[in-house]
Amino acid sequence: MGGARDVGWVAAGLVLAAGACYCFYRLTRGRRRGVPGLRLRPSRSAEDLTNGSYDDILNAEQLQKLLYLLESTEDPVIIERALVTLGNNAAFSVNQVTIRELGGIPIIGSKINNPNQSIKEKALNALNNLSVNVENQIKIKVYVSQVCEDVFSGPLNSAVQLAGLRLLTNMTVTNDHQHMLSCYITDLFHLLLTGNGGTKVQVLKLLLNLSENPAMTDGLLGAKVDSSFLSLYDGHVAKEILLRVLTLFQNITTCLEKEGRLAIQPTFTEGSLFYLLYGEECAQKMRALVYHHDADVKEKVTMIPKF
Repeated sequence: MGGARDVGWVAAGLVLAAGACYCFYRLTRGRRRGVPGLRLRPSRSAEDLTNGSYDDILNAEQLQKLLYLLESTEDPVIIERALVTLGNNAAFSVNQVTIRELGGIPIIGSKINNPNQSIKEKALNALNNLSVNVENQIKIKVYVSQVCEDVFSGPLNSAVQLAGLRLLTNMTVTNDHQHMLSCYITDLFHLLLTGNGGTKVQVLKLLLNLSENPAMTDGLLGAKVDSSFLSLYDGHVAKEILLRVLTLFQNITTCLEKEGRLAIQPTFTEGSLFYLLYGEECAQKMRALVYHHDADVKEKVTMIPKF
């Protein structure tokens, strides 16, 4: 018992010490900025994706110790702090490779099964930053189905849901893994219609990735979508949402046009996205948006074939 307790205190001390070192670093970084080799600048894409504020980099030995700590402890406080540190370090391209080579992806990935919602969110954030690296995606793709299930069954607009959506968005930047979401397209549109503004934007980012791939066009157009979807094309809708749903329409229409299918009557069933986008009600909304007060919106409408 005494030995186990000592190990727990040592583990906790490691995490707290790392935090103390970080605070000292923040206080002294201004004086060290001119010293070469002390900091590496994160890649732009990773910098855009990370939610953390740490900008120091752990070396391979420190990362290995942190991964061992994460794998061996059951203390939720230590698990969460370790995941935050790993997630912040995963925002740096050099550590995206190092963590993979140390076998860290499955260690982090296992934590998305944790019933603690805060731990699950931090694990998803770490995987999100790691997924910026294309080679990492090969290992992360095994979690895609579970992340989808958690996103669509979890609390609406929750931090876990948004973290999952961000990871899925990263995983669909290229066409390689988009097919894994084929059976969840209807769920994505349902979430688009029920979520708040932040959730809507994140779902649209994901749908836009899919809409650029001609191989996903039929799956998108055949999805069962509630007619309230067309309300997103109303002139009063927030610009960040309106521009994205217009781009979604543009991308899908462009894919059909490239394949010479605009003039052919497709076999999609009534109630599908196809019937909504290419019906008279949507056409009326497009014609109205031509006179929208925002120049970007007007320009986007004119870029859609037929309008």
